[in-house]
Amino acid sequence: MDLRKVKKLIELFEESQLIEMEISEGESTIRLNRGGPVLSTMMQYAPAAVSQQTAPLPSVSEPTSKVEGETETGSKILSPMVGTFYDASSPDSEPYVKVGSVVEAGDVLCIIEAMKTFNQFEAEESGTIRAVYKQTGDPVEYGESLFLID
Repeated sequence: MDLRKVKKLIELFEESQLIEMEISEGESTIRLNRGGPVLSTMMQYAPAAVSQQTAPLPSVSEPTSKVEGETETGSKILSPMVGTFYDASSPDSEPYVKVGSVVEAGDVLCIIEAMKTFNQFEAEESGTIRAVYKQTGDPVEYGESLFLID
């Protein structure tokens, strides 16, 4: 691949809102990634069974798990991308965080799969997880609430 093309791709990537980009030309492949490390091991999740009946999705304002009797105070942690939410590195592993978990800035909270790439999502602030809004396999949208932390 020509060096001028690589420089132009980097410029376009920096100007865009993309988090990750991979371009292949012949035998050459270039992967550009913005942010933290990408989970390099492939996880084996069984695809969710598709049924004809659709269950109502939980409301964003109602977390799927929450400490009993608590009001919603603190800051919401929002999804940085569109993808599929995973609370652990594999189906047999314990979730990274649960309600009541104390996290430090930089701790892994979850994984979001986007286009067959597994992206670890890390805490930007320290605190205690007060609510988890998603479950493994749930789709997430950009800016959607994932956790409540205080």
